[in-house]
Amino acid sequence: MTSPHLAALAALTGLAACATGPMSATRLGPDGRPLPVIYRIGPNDGPRIRSRVRDGINTVRSQRGLAAVELNADLTTAAATHARDMSRQSRAWHFGSDGSTPIDRVTRVGYQGRFLGELVSETFETELETLTIWLETPETRGILLDPAMREIGFAWHQDDNGKLWWCLTTGDGASGTATS
Repeated sequence: MTSPHLAALAALTGLAACATGPMSATRLGPDGRPLPVIYRIGPNDGPRIRSRVRDGINTVRSQRGLAAVELNADLTTAAATHARDMSRQSRAWHFGSDGSTPIDRVTRVGYQGRFLGELVSETFETELETLTIWLETPETRGILLDPAMREIGFAWHQDDNGKLWWCLTTGDGASGTATS
């Protein structure tokens, strides 16, 4: 991993450390090791979580001299639909239960820009831990550092057992409908 990537990961770790919201204090077991904690996302946590992901992506992109990205409601709707569908399928992959592709989903919601990529994950980890893993993997990092990317949609579905199904969809911003 290159030095800029290490700096970006350190920045993301710093963001996670000062994040407020659904995270709880670490409790230690009798062996002195942290007890597993389910990362629960509450009904009002969405804007804060999406902003943290956007800000984390923008931190890494700015270190590379790339333009910042904004959240887009249409891309977020497409991501939310797919996150729920992945949970129903019990499979983190890019195809919907109806055979849809990411391009189909962004078209269905009326996104006017050009679809660029989609990242998915099935995990018990937080959004910033998931983003860090995506940044560590060359294929997924390439999607996040695409110079054409100007907009993202980010959503999740959380199962009753705490498992999270994350979906991030990217576009070129030609629609002009970014939201903060």
